[in-house]
Amino acid sequence: MSKDLIYSQPHQKVDDFQFDQQVVEVFPDMIQRSVPGYSTIVDNIGLLAQRFAKDNTRIYDLGCSLGAATLSMRRYLAGKSVAITAIDYSQAMVTRCDTHLSAFKSDIPVTVLQQDITESEISNASVIVMNFTLQFIAPEKRQALLQKIYDGLVPGGILILSEKVSIGQSTGNESLIDLHHEFKRRNGYSELEISQKRAALENVMKLDPLSGHLNRLTEVGFSEALTWFQCFNFTSMLAIKAEEE
Repeated sequence: MSKDLIYSQPHQKVDDFQFDQQVVEVFPDMIQRSVPGYSTIVDNIGLLAQRFAKDNTRIYDLGCSLGAATLSMRRYLAGKSVAITAIDYSQAMVTRCDTHLSAFKSDIPVTVLQQDITESEISNASVIVMNFTLQFIAPEKRQALLQKIYDGLVPGGILILSEKVSIGQSTGNESLIDLHHEFKRRNGYSELEISQKRAALENVMKLDPLSGHLNRLTEVGFSEALTWFQCFNFTSMLAIKAEEE
C-alpha cells in the first residue's frame, strides 16, 4: 500500500481535490489515516447488507472508489441471490476498482460502472450504500438523488449513508475538528499536510449538519432514519424503507 504523501511538500497553489490517478495510488492509506472508524464502518456495511439484502434484488455501491464496501458486502452476502452494481465518477477509480475486485473470488457478480450517480438508473434495490459520497455531490442535487434512491428501493430496503457532518459554529464543533486533526497527526500527517488537504477540499466537499441529513431522509419517504456510528464529526446513518402494508 503506497503512502499518502500528496500534500507533504509545499504547493505554490493548492488545487481543488480530485479523485485522480495520484489519489488512486494512495487512497487506501489516505482513507485509513484520515477517516476515524473507517474500517469499522466498512465491515458493518457488510453486516447490515447481510441483514437487509433480499434475494433476486440488486445492491448498489454509489461512489464505490476502490470497492471496499463492495468487497465487505460480497463477503457477508455469500450464497445470496443478489448482484452488486458499483459506480464511481472517477475513471481512474473505476479502472483500479475493477482490477481490485477481480482479485477476490466470489459467487456474487459485480458490475463496475463509470457514471455520474445523479444520472444513474437505480431499480429493484434492497441495499444501497453511499460511503462518504454525498458530500461531494452538489448540494442542490442531493434531494433529487436521495429521492431517486428511495424510489429505486424495494419495500424493506435500506440506504447506508456515511458522511462527514457539520456541527455549526460552536465550541463543540471546534473541539471535534481539533480532535480530528489530532487523529491525523497521530497517523503521521504533518501540519502542512493537514492544512493543504483542508484547503484542497474546501470547494469540493460541502458538509450538511446531521439533522439536515436525517430530515432529508424522512422527507424523501424513509420510515426510519437513524445514526448507527459516529466518531467526531464522521457519521454513518441507516435509512429504512417501510415494508408494504
